[in-house]
Amino acid sequence: MAKLYFRYGTVGSAKTLNLLAVAHAYNQQNKRVLVIKPALDDRFGRETVKSRAGLERDADLLVEPDSTLNSDDFKGINCALVDEAQFLSPNMVDQLRRISNELDLPVICYGLRTDFRTDLFPGSKRLLEIADEISEVKTTCFFCDSRALFNLKFANGKPTREGPAIDLGAEEKYLPACSRCYSRHFS
Repeated sequence: MAKLYFRYGTVGSAKTLNLLAVAHAYNQQNKRVLVIKPALDDRFGRETVKSRAGLERDADLLVEPDSTLNSDDFKGINCALVDEAQFLSPNMVDQLRRISNELDLPVICYGLRTDFRTDLFPGSKRLLEIADEISEVKTTCFFCDSRALFNLKFANGKPTREGPAIDLGAEEKYLPACSRCYSRHFS
């Protein structure tokens, strides 16, 4: 029986690199994957799924919060891979659950668990509620050797908890931090 997976991690934990490696492994076995990405993530181009290590590929399907997934788009697919799953709407996560169940198709979602304020993203919250398997893609804190748990945001070179929850960026704006280092930046 196929499952809905949620693989979460902080910024810089190689979530997208992991997704691209899984896609490559399926392709090497002459199996078909469908790579899905929220349309709002246009950091590297609207259709581009790119890791910070430089590997990239085009997304096969861009979704909006109110998109409707058609089961026919998943026929003949061996696995669906979702990048930046934190940006999915809860309704989209429910649709991925349905697709996984109806088509007996593994759906692997990669994304952040929480925003820079340590609040759950709505898509991540729903995945934590209904995914069959949840695993962490681990990385270390930028400031020490402890396991990173949070995404520390910087504005004008200073840590901040201000601004919208969705504020696209990479290393120039966000760094992975353990609980202690995250807290120290706001003491």
